[in-house]
Amino acid sequence: MKARSAVGLLAAGAALAGAIVFVRTKSQVEREHVDVYFADGSMVSLEAGSADGDRLLPLARRALASARG
Repeated sequence: MKARSAVGLLAAGAALAGAIVFVRTKSQVEREHVDVYFADGSMVSLEAGSADGDRLLPLARRALASARG
């Protein structure tokens, strides 16, 4: 009976770990952002929903579409 409990706990832990990895990966994939690099080597990341991000994202989409053809 102890072996069965251990296997059950191990399976539940593996399922939980898999769910956490899936949720973290899914949330990272869908975040759209613009990274702005400056001459001094600094960088700022602007996400959708911020004032500057909402202004730059359409321009970035058009630039990428033009570059891809």
